[in-house]
Amino acid sequence: MSGPTAGPPESGPGSLADALCHLQCVLVARRSRADPQAISWAQYDVLDTLDRRGGMAPSQLSASLGVSRPSMSKTLRFLKDRGLVAQTVAHGDRRELTTTLTEEGSALLLRAADDRRQIAALATGALTPGERSLFTELCEKVAEALHAGRAGA
Repeated sequence: MSGPTAGPPESGPGSLADALCHLQCVLVARRSRADPQAISWAQYDVLDTLDRRGGMAPSQLSASLGVSRPSMSKTLRFLKDRGLVAQTVAHGDRRELTTTLTEEGSALLLRAADDRRQIAALATGALTPGERSLFTELCEKVAEALHAGRAGA
């Protein structure tokens, strides 16, 4: 059994490409309203990683997120300047810093989570139970394909 054939995406009104573009625009606009500090996706990823994994050295963060150390240093400087992360000298090595979330960083993540819950509630009201199940399955499938495509690039 083979999967769908890969060909050029449809274009124009009513196409998958158009629907994905529209959904992305709506979601980005909502995210922008929920994030008054206007952090980037990469900066959000750092905050989310610190929230899930706890304090980390910049080298661990850059390896975990697949970015260069200079890029991570720039990202951490931005987040630190806005009071979203703090850095302290590591216990074992005075040359290494440990980066942690601040209360402000945690609060930003809580606002983002609240916005996701609001979006989910709106989607729940707009879709039947069967449509929600199918939409969830399809979102996961597309997200995996996007991740695999990025990893292979």
